[in-house]
Amino acid sequence: MAASKKIIAEVEQLRNEINQHNYRYHTQDDPVISDAEFDRLFRDLKSLEAKYPELISDVSPTQRVGAAPLSAFSQVVHEAPMLSLDNAFVEADVLEFDHRIRSRLQSDEEVAYACEPKIDGVAVSLLYEDGKLVRGATRGDGTTGEDITRNVRTIESIPLQLLGKGYPSRLEVRGEVYFPISAFTKMNQRAQSRGDKEFANPRNAAAGTLRQLDSRLTAQRKLAMFCYSVGLVEGGELAEKHSEILQELAIWGLRVNPLVETVLGAAQCVQYYKGICERRESLTYEIDGVVFKVDDIGLQQKLGILTRTPRWAIAHKFPAEEGITRLNDVEFQVGRTGAITPVARLAPVKVGGVTISNATLHNMDEIDRLGLMIGDTVIVQRAGDVIPKIVSVVLEKRPSKTTNIELPQTCPACGSEILRSEGEVAARCTGGLSCAAQQRESIRHFASRLALDIEGLGDKLVEQLVDEGLIDNAADLYQLTEAQLVKLERMAPKSANNLLEALENSKETTLPRFIYALGIQEVGESTARSLAMHFGDVAGLLEADEALLQTIPDVGPIVANKIHHFFQQESNLAVIDSLIGFGLRWKVEDTGIIANSLAGETWVLTGSLNSLTRNEAKARLQKLGAKVSGSVSRKTTCVVAGDAAGSKLVKAQELGLKIIGEDELITLLEEYGA
Repeated sequence: MAASKKIIAEVEQLRNEINQHNYRYHTQDDPVISDAEFDRLFRDLKSLEAKYPELISDVSPTQRVGAAPLSAFSQVVHEAPMLSLDNAFVEADVLEFDHRIRSRLQSDEEVAYACEPKIDGVAVSLLYEDGKLVRGATRGDGTTGEDITRNVRTIESIPLQLLGKGYPSRLEVRGEVYFPISAFTKMNQRAQSRGDKEFANPRNAAAGTLRQLDSRLTAQRKLAMFCYSVGLVEGGELAEKHSEILQELAIWGLRVNPLVETVLGAAQCVQYYKGICERRESLTYEIDGVVFKVDDIGLQQKLGILTRTPRWAIAHKFPAEEGITRLNDVEFQVGRTGAITPVARLAPVKVGGVTISNATLHNMDEIDRLGLMIGDTVIVQRAGDVIPKIVSVVLEKRPSKTTNIELPQTCPACGSEILRSEGEVAARCTGGLSCAAQQRESIRHFASRLALDIEGLGDKLVEQLVDEGLIDNAADLYQLTEAQLVKLERMAPKSANNLLEALENSKETTLPRFIYALGIQEVGESTARSLAMHFGDVAGLLEADEALLQTIPDVGPIVANKIHHFFQQESNLAVIDSLIGFGLRWKVEDTGIIANSLAGETWVLTGSLNSLTRNEAKARLQKLGAKVSGSVSRKTTCVVAGDAAGSKLVKAQELGLKIIGEDELITLLEEYGA
């Protein structure tokens, strides 16, 4: 029997009521009906859907029970990368972060920061299309995650359908899925009573639950989620401040932490941190610090990002757990840039459930600051609960016989002289590419995923090739033969040919990747792209002086000095010449800029576009050399106004800026060939 209009309306009414009560309960923590009344509404809806199965919808509250197990998770490529955060461990780190922000903005004014607790859970991305939840994914490596849609659909604090109106047609929401302490405790109590293995902590339990192939098991465990940012936004606009975006998310039914605050300046950030520290024990969920974000989205875009972290945000982590042990020795390691790093060899000690036997000492200044000697009793901390670090010496336990720690005069890897330049903390080996340690590290970097991405050329194989004397630098990779490779341990003819094929494929690259692969000190992925966009080829970059380099975005005096110094070294120039001679190449258009185009101009996209996505439009404008900003100012060259353009269009009109529509944009892009 088909459902009548009355039944259809009743089902819709029940769903709306249940969604509203879920919102009041999970998002606002302000229920207006009893649990019994809520259960009655839910039973009524379930009964009607059982009687009229054609009315069952993916967004119905009854569809959170999970489904039959998957054989495996599929991969999801994030349309906008999910970035990591830099960490602050002491108050001075927060003050330094604020100083960097104001220096980059060239402003003495206090910066407004959005502050929130850092949930100790699992980062997740939710994609909504026309308000409907269509995908959930883990963060993964920031670029690619796992599709956990069926699992996130079982989490009651995640709306299957957004509430209200005004949300973008495509909206990606990011947040942290966590295990409430009470639910975690109950789950472990049940496991204990059954004699099953208990979870070590709520975070591990949340991660394990989200990766259940059987979503019915996920549904049984009461996970929750707080949303903290957005990624992809298409077909609509959000507010121009991070704190206001969070308010919009809450209006649409997404759960936002109630302890979010906006403060002014670093001092108030520190006060917020101290306040959260005092409240930590009373919270119903685990946190491991707080997060500070520049509130103004326009300023965020102006500050930009490094390779994997935004410049406009930092996580102030709580003090880590500590342990006491003995310093047995200090060894010195050589990094890719020749930096000499002292490493502490410790008597093994358990800290936070992990056995630690090594800890970084960073540099000789750190050793002097600690007053450290071999044989000392030391306090070891897992900074940020991850990185082992010596924080102090227990002087009253210093033995009568200790040994001073001295920087070696020569490199432990190659015997070359070690120098410490004026103004630099790090001491460096002067051996350059003749130093085996630097060779290995520079070749590993050259072959890494963000550089030439040479499949099959892992760390162990690089070590073998260097140790066997088959390669001295990256260019030598392209002279390897099958006969040489098959003589290596665990290298069969098929593996050898696969590597040779990967090397041949890597010759077709892009200029940003090539520049990044060279391993120039201080030049990350973002700076490499800026250099490629400015010069368009290697020749101009080789000849650039420090003054010219400093005119490029992201390149200050220190970075300019490092770049210029790199290209003054004959050994580096010889490697570059060899690489090009062996056939490494890139197309001019792959540099990201097209000659005689929009270089130096600032464009703003607003409203929804029909023929291409905002990301596509942004990429094509950037290919023409334009900077695409998220905010309108007097420096804006042109504003592209799509459908339902809002406040940005109004501001552009007030400032008398050039405004064009989507059709004009497409015509312009086609004229330039972008």
